[in-house]
Amino acid sequence: MSTAPTVAVIVGSLRKGSYSRALATALAGLATPALNLRIVEIGDLPHYNPDLDEAPPAAWTRFRAEVKSADAVLFVTPEYNRSVPGVLKNAIDVGSRPYGSSVWDGKPGAVVSQSPGALGGFGSNHHLRQSLVFLNVPTLQQPEAYISGTASLFDDQGKVAKEDTAKFLKTFLGAFQAWVERHVRAPAEAA
Repeated sequence: MSTAPTVAVIVGSLRKGSYSRALATALAGLATPALNLRIVEIGDLPHYNPDLDEAPPAAWTRFRAEVKSADAVLFVTPEYNRSVPGVLKNAIDVGSRPYGSSVWDGKPGAVVSQSPGALGGFGSNHHLRQSLVFLNVPTLQQPEAYISGTASLFDDQGKVAKEDTAKFLKTFLGAFQAWVERHVRAPAEAA
């Protein structure tokens, strides 16, 4: 019996009306049953401090366990000052430590950035990719996902209201699904 790969979705915004969270939720709704997308919360993570590694806070332990148990990761983020929000960088740091125990290592991933403006979070998308290279997260290269105009993207039910964007997101998810299956299956086939 085949089980759909689990994807830990990391949302880089904590704002109540977050476009990133709305987009992550919409992506989960657009995904086929071949991918199980679930949001892993990061808002309760204390700032990373190596002094706490001996007795990590419960939120760190929960977060690390949820990401570690996933087959893949999907980052959905806004752009703050041409980079990722501090809360997202903190989650990356918490998951990467203690040294040698990174929960990110080898997990296939993808990045979707968004902005109400025209650039679609281009800067945050590429800045995040720099960290993912170091963390050994094989990251989907094509199609790139910079979603602009998110302030008017969703209808009253939270669904993507723009047909061309919904079509693109389905194409993106199809490519991501193939990417995940390729990387998740590969280690088992090599054994």
